[in-house]
Amino acid sequence: MIFEVCFLESSPGIDITFLVLHGHLDVELNDVGRQQAIAVADRLAEKREISAVFISDLKRARDTAHVIESRCNRIEDPEIRERHLGDLQGFSMREAAKLKVDANKASLSSRADQEIPGGGESFDQLFHRCTSSLQKIGRKHKGQRLAEFTHGGVSKAFHKRAAPTAELPSKIQNASISIFEIADEEGLHLEETEILAS
Repeated sequence: MIFEVCFLESSPGIDITFLVLHGHLDVELNDVGRQQAIAVADRLAEKREISAVFISDLKRARDTAHVIESRCNRIEDPEIRERHLGDLQGFSMREAAKLKVDANKASLSSRADQEIPGGGESFDQLFHRCTSSLQKIGRKHKGQRLAEFTHGGVSKAFHKRAAPTAELPSKIQNASISIFEIADEEGLHLEETEILAS
């Protein structure tokens, strides 16, 4: 089964220190994000038909997937929503470093089991949540081509699942499509990652 993970975030194209950490906050795509969603839909349309689209239940992912929903079955899945960032949600990276010191330190920890204060998830918790969802999807949709509209943290978890010993990308690029092949229930292989022009 070929599984395409599409990642678009709602605040692209600005200095990263001013980037707001959304996590589970339900925000809309901006104009650039909407243009990128169209580019992703056009790119997906170039390949063979998609059987189903799995979408995070957060608005920015639903808005992104809206541009191709008329072409295939659309399934919302709360298990593929972004990592909960606890006390960091709603703050820019610069603000978080000054105002939410403990939460910021926890989010930058190299420990995968480090939870973020304020109800935030560890990377391990995110990894388990979204890769468990991927296994269920794989069992149910054998032999089909699927797309998933999700977030950077979830995409990082899929990259980690596909290559457990490889170093994770520091940031999953906005308007990117990662193509994974699920060989069996346990196997996930990264075929390619394409970053579309923004």
